[in-house]
Amino acid sequence: MDQIKIGKFISECRKNKNLTQSQLAEKLCITDRAVSKWENGRTMPDVSIMLKLCEILDITVAELLSGEHLDTNKENKSLENSLLVAVKDKIEADKRLLRLEIFIGVTASVFFISLIFIASFIKMPNYGRILLIVLSFLIFIPSIIIALSIEQKAGYYMCSKCGHKYKPSFKSVALSMHVNRTRYMKCPKCHERSWQKKVINKD
Repeated sequence: MDQIKIGKFISECRKNKNLTQSQLAEKLCITDRAVSKWENGRTMPDVSIMLKLCEILDITVAELLSGEHLDTNKENKSLENSLLVAVKDKIEADKRLLRLEIFIGVTASVFFISLIFIASFIKMPNYGRILLIVLSFLIFIPSIIIALSIEQKAGYYMCSKCGHKYKPSFKSVALSMHVNRTRYMKCPKCHERSWQKKVINKD
């Protein structure tokens, strides 16, 4: 795919609809910076919002991916169906990752608490206690880092102030206050801090 050509095509279709980058971004619940990157050929639209983008610009997925207007045919429809399947597969993959995150977090926590309990209450030499405590942290810390990495990458967080859905940085996820998967973070679009829920897709 020619990203430069696709970017120019997006820009052309946006202008034909009399939309600014900010207006298109608002309709897609993304930042105008993301739209600018598409139009400059630096990035491609995420698969989860391609269908909505095509609907707004009144083009087919085949036209978007080819960067030009095409005659409607069965091949175009087949490509759109393939994209729908890809979106569904991504959603299912994210759901599996989030279930894995729960498993890793719970398992690591049980091991950590168990080893600390054994080190604290079972009679043993001091070096044995130290080894158990060190082992508990060697298991717990990497496991939690992996779990947080999964949570950051799978799905999106939705700002409760403006409704923007985005992927925060690992640092934002790791350092934020949270209740389960609802985290208190700063939205990159409205720049307001709020409790933001984890959602699976951008629709």
